[in-house]
Amino acid sequence: MNSKYTLFIAVLCALGMNVTAHAVPIAIIDSGTDLNHKDLQAVQWTNAGDEDDAVDNDDNGYIDDTHGWNFAENNNKLFDKRLLGTFSPDVRTFFEYQLHMLNGVATADELAWIDAHKKDPAFIAELNTYGNFVHGSHVAGIASKDSKDAQIMGIKLIPTKQPKPFAVIESNGMVRAAQRGRGEETKKKLVLKAIEFLGKQQSQVFGPISTYVKDQGARVANCSFGTSHAAAKMLLGPLLKLIFKRDMSEVELNEYAAFFIDAILKGSQDAFIAPAPNTLFVIAAGNDGTSNDEFPASPANIKADNTITVAATNGLSKIASFSNFGTQMVDVAAPGVGIESTIPGNEYLVVSGTSQASPRVANVAGQILDMNPELTPGQVKQILMETSDKKAFLADKVKSGGIVNLNRAVMAAKYSRGSSLTDAIARSVQDVRDQKETKSIAASSAAEFALPLPSVF
Repeated sequence: MNSKYTLFIAVLCALGMNVTAHAVPIAIIDSGTDLNHKDLQAVQWTNAGDEDDAVDNDDNGYIDDTHGWNFAENNNKLFDKRLLGTFSPDVRTFFEYQLHMLNGVATADELAWIDAHKKDPAFIAELNTYGNFVHGSHVAGIASKDSKDAQIMGIKLIPTKQPKPFAVIESNGMVRAAQRGRGEETKKKLVLKAIEFLGKQQSQVFGPISTYVKDQGARVANCSFGTSHAAAKMLLGPLLKLIFKRDMSEVELNEYAAFFIDAILKGSQDAFIAPAPNTLFVIAAGNDGTSNDEFPASPANIKADNTITVAATNGLSKIASFSNFGTQMVDVAAPGVGIESTIPGNEYLVVSGTSQASPRVANVAGQILDMNPELTPGQVKQILMETSDKKAFLADKVKSGGIVNLNRAVMAAKYSRGSSLTDAIARSVQDVRDQKETKSIAASSAAEFALPLPSVF
């Protein structure tokens, strides 16, 4: 921390003078964000160097990036307005009945309706598109909730309508090359080369986003997206069958999936995280209910001073059944079941997922930096982890063993303006009690349906 700044703050505090909080931009890297929502308009970040006049006023290569940028389609449209009002009533009914399940009041007919629709491929496809459509706005609402100084920067990384999986490989002829290979070993080498190429392609996508986030001064970036080991297996399975002309064994699928995730992680570490060292990247752990220590996920398994990975809990009493975990690869937890937040069109929706837990931590990180902007990402991460409420059920699930505590974390940031971080954290732990459960969600694992993480693949 800057010693002159610390001394200045200490003098002001000693004189009984208030210290004004600083508004910290929080980048929502997602599948689109409706910053016109009535709850988000007041907290939208505005690029002071540009105007909405079809001119690149700040000469940064992005025309009219007044509130962020759409990297998926290379324009300043942060969400797809054309999809408003186009979804069938069934998608909202699905979440309505799920909420009934969470509250333990679902009827037999509602349970049967959900079961039938989960088996309908057409409905699941529509639900996935709807999920991407509402996802970023839902995340933004959580990241800014009850934070008077929040500034939300929209970054669209993922198209609302997903392209065909592995289209980038097929377009480069790699699948056909592998199919023509003679012998399984030759085919395997070509497939691994194709997967490595895909990892590099993702790195190229992340690079400009990292640079933009850094240049625009976003101190926190929420990343509720990713590719899990299970998702990698689902994506790779049909492609491998097409090439090898047979179903792959579970061992083989795990091997290819691990290589795939590792390739993404290697590229992402250098292209996505490293170029923005002053930004804390808050990352959702994943929704497969598996250990990231054993089955890696990207970007959740990127480990750096400026990354923190988040698991989801059901209230304050148990880990969510869908949440990924891992005492080596997952740092902290936050509530992620039955979370109501904003969605496009001035509406609201109750959703579950590590996607909802992650922006809760981003929210707290933003408020920590609002209180003391001199803190580094590593110091913010330390505060988040060491001021968390320690829970026995998280002892073997996340590195910190706890759930993020907003009041205690912000108090530690306040104390850190006039003392060492170690002393500030110790004092905040002593002064601020653990959070109390405000509602009990008696959900079964079936009720804890998590909205899938958006993925660039």
